[in-house]
Amino acid sequence: QVQLIESGGGVVQAGGSLRLSCLASRRTFSSIVMAWFRQAPGKEREFVARITGGTSDPSYSDSVKGRFTISSDNAKNTVYLQMNSLRPEDTAVYYCAAGPIVSRLDGVGFEHWGQGTQVTVSS
Repeated sequence: QVQLIESGGGVVQAGGSLRLSCLASRRTFSSIVMAWFRQAPGKEREFVARITGGTSDPSYSDSVKGRFTISSDNAKNTVYLQMNSLRPEDTAVYYCAAGPIVSRLDGVGFEHWGQGTQVTVSS
């Protein structure tokens, strides 16, 4: 069983930055896609960003493109989400997920999920 542990959440003012980290307990052959999702109170889970092992090939939701950057350090089994120019609407619990290449942007197919880390952006 792969465990994903997120960290780095907190409270920040609008316009500020945070960096989230997701540490995987081990690498698995099938979990070559790492992604970040978020869920705000009363809203559905939303895709934020994903990165594919080996080729990198990051992709982002339109709402965060140009402000967030996903990266990975395979030697450390860690994926990062650098969040800049944060807005109040970015407030949510952020989840890290890992899955095979067929994992979808709606979250279906991801096999492993972290417990989430809260990000709160004040106006």
